[in-house]
Amino acid sequence: MQTSLKTVAAVTGSLALASSLTACGGSSAASDEKVVTVYSADGLKGENGDGWYDQVFKDFEKKTGIKVKYVEGGSGEVVQRAVREKSNTQADVIVTLPPFIQQADAKGLLKAYEPEGADKVASADKAPDGKWTSVVNNYFGFIHNTKELKESPRTWEDLLDSSYKDKLQYSTPGVAGDGTAVVIKAMHDFGGKEPAMEYLKKLQANNVGPSSSTSKLAPKVDKGEILVANGDVQMNFAQSKSMPNIGIWFPAKDGSRPTTFALPYAAGLVDKAPHTENGKKLLDFMLTEGAQQQVSEIGGGFPARTDTKATDANATELASILKGVEVFEPDWNDIGTNLDDYIDAWKSATGS
Repeated sequence: MQTSLKTVAAVTGSLALASSLTACGGSSAASDEKVVTVYSADGLKGENGDGWYDQVFKDFEKKTGIKVKYVEGGSGEVVQRAVREKSNTQADVIVTLPPFIQQADAKGLLKAYEPEGADKVASADKAPDGKWTSVVNNYFGFIHNTKELKESPRTWEDLLDSSYKDKLQYSTPGVAGDGTAVVIKAMHDFGGKEPAMEYLKKLQANNVGPSSSTSKLAPKVDKGEILVANGDVQMNFAQSKSMPNIGIWFPAKDGSRPTTFALPYAAGLVDKAPHTENGKKLLDFMLTEGAQQQVSEIGGGFPARTDTKATDANATELASILKGVEVFEPDWNDIGTNLDDYIDAWKSATGS
């Protein structure tokens, strides 16, 4: 089931249809408006107004007087929408996960801009030409229902058991960033495209079906409607504060160590944006030391700035979640070039 993008007036919390955005790209009137429009993958805004975005946007408006219009969707969805709007650009800033931030760049959506503080971000977490910079670091993972399962799953092979039939779901590769991450991790763990697709074909027998939004899966796991789903550490850790029955884990190939990889929220300035200067100010603000210190404390994520040393309780717990997990680095150039091929292979294998 495809979920539509939603627009959120971040400060007031009121909802409106995404199509209601009326800013005209490039007009002098629009450029003078005290507003900035953000298209973002889900995960950083709290369900109850208690997420990292909620705090950062509130602080940003208080400091600058600039209101944030927020449009949320799957990682691929926000890029696809921006592509459709290239003749009449609506977004000022895009925040999405790899490989979709690279895809946005390849499609000519991004304008080079290095925010203040970007020099403190590791080279692997930003584009060398300044087209995008990570604002929150994160890692791919899975979740399981800690109440219903007597033993938590450990391996990919465990998930093929018939007890998981119609009790397992992962978000749609090619649409959701975390869904695409399922394919990336499977290809790494199983040693290539073909063996990964063979496995995912078998897993399909237990899969409930597609979901364009990964964040919508956690409530289903918490309630026991399903037992296992994909996700990411930051989003699921934040959700676990109000969903006590979800636990984060990392599948291993049978006989191997559990693995994960960095899946940061990467932000870029949109080319020909209606409020370019406001977009720059927001990017600067998200990388300030104050905002970065709140990444773990409020957002349950990992600071993008290497000089931000979080010592809060969340930071300690997050470190323990990753203990003993092997972190690999995907070949993002290969994935960016061959993403359509990998997604087509997944569709063919699963009949999706």
